[in-house]
Amino acid sequence: MAELTYRDAVSAGIAQEMRRDHNVVFLGEDIAAAGGVFKATTGLLDEFGPDRVKDTPISEQAIVGAAMGAAMTGLRPIAEIMFSDFFAVCWDLVANQIAKTRYMTDGQCSFPLVIRSANGGGSRFGAQHSQSVENWAMAIPGLKVVAPSTPADVKGLLAASVRDPDPVMFFEQKSLYATKGEVPDDEHVEPLGKARVLRDGGDVTIAALAAMVPRAERAAKMLAQDYGISAAVIDVRSLVPLDTTTILEHVGKTGRLVTVEENPRLCGWGAELASIVAEEIFWDLDGPIVRVTTPHIPLPSADALEDAALPSAERIVAAVRQLVD
Repeated sequence: MAELTYRDAVSAGIAQEMRRDHNVVFLGEDIAAAGGVFKATTGLLDEFGPDRVKDTPISEQAIVGAAMGAAMTGLRPIAEIMFSDFFAVCWDLVANQIAKTRYMTDGQCSFPLVIRSANGGGSRFGAQHSQSVENWAMAIPGLKVVAPSTPADVKGLLAASVRDPDPVMFFEQKSLYATKGEVPDDEHVEPLGKARVLRDGGDVTIAALAAMVPRAERAAKMLAQDYGISAAVIDVRSLVPLDTTTILEHVGKTGRLVTVEENPRLCGWGAELASIVAEEIFWDLDGPIVRVTTPHIPLPSADALEDAALPSAERIVAAVRQLVD
């Protein structure tokens, strides 16, 4: 095991797959010589050379279009969109071409590609560079959607995404890039569609994603220490496919569910999870399903306003206490 930052785990995961499979190529804006704007891809150009690690023009349509064509011809491209907000620029290619062509050609064209992007708030980049957009991708049939919270999951889930036969949207929460954790030195692959139970509990289940996971863990510790409330914490990790089995099992035991979402409240992933829980195990619930979210607003850039908008451990504690009490 080595202790890596979240950003170093990105390059470790890409390098692992590029060493394993020479059909894996990597392209994006400033990802080669500069090592990425968040320094998450340093060293890859030196090891794999300009034929496999390619800087592109500042054009999201060009990046995604080139990745689509490469996948259709037998390569396994990894494409980087610098900020997930910029998916709005190339969404036609993602939603109408990449997501649908395998189905529309009856499998004659496949798309084993990964589109990585820095996602979410917490870094004071303002409304056009801080959106949490995984729910955009979740709404499109044909796309798989992954959002890791730890360096080990970055490496393992990125490897699984590269090996997957379908297009995967891989969201890296930018405020986590500096966080550290132990990462296996050898080949590491985590299965897509499998949630991780981080903490067991009997009173309430808290389901969280990406940067909201460590906040949910802090909230669970506060609930146990200060109020005697036992909270299970689940890192959802993968939205498509979604591990409903693990989530339903734990909600069935605790009788209560709180989702913690960085998305704006309207149509967030927790709303879908709440719908599934209510449909599948309604009679096991001991109270309403509660969603802790960002308000339905553009995210502010001012420190105090951004902090107030994003879910905090204190807001999670308050929501759980109101539910359990």
